[in-house]
Amino acid sequence: MKKTITFAVMHFAVAFTVAYLLTGSVVVGGAVALVEPAINTVAFYFHEMVWKKIEARKEGVTTELASETSAPVRRNQDISFAS
Repeated sequence: MKKTITFAVMHFAVAFTVAYLLTGSVVVGGAVALVEPAINTVAFYFHEMVWKKIEARKEGVTTELASETSAPVRRNQDISFAS
C-alpha cells in the first residue's frame, strides 16, 4: 500500500509539473494533476479487461494444443521377421 501511495504522489507531482511548465498556470497544473490520474484509472480498467481477454484466448489455444500433443501417438508398427 505504501508503494501505491508513493506512486500516486509521484504521478500527481509529475502531472502538475508538466502542465505547469507548459502553461505557466498553477490552476491548470492542479486541474490536470487531478483529472489526468482519474481518467488514466478508468482507461487502465478497460486496458486490463482487454488483456484478460487476450490472456484467456492464449490459454485456450495453449490448452487445445497441449491436449493435442499430449494424446498418445499411434504409429503403424509392422514387425516382420525374416525366416
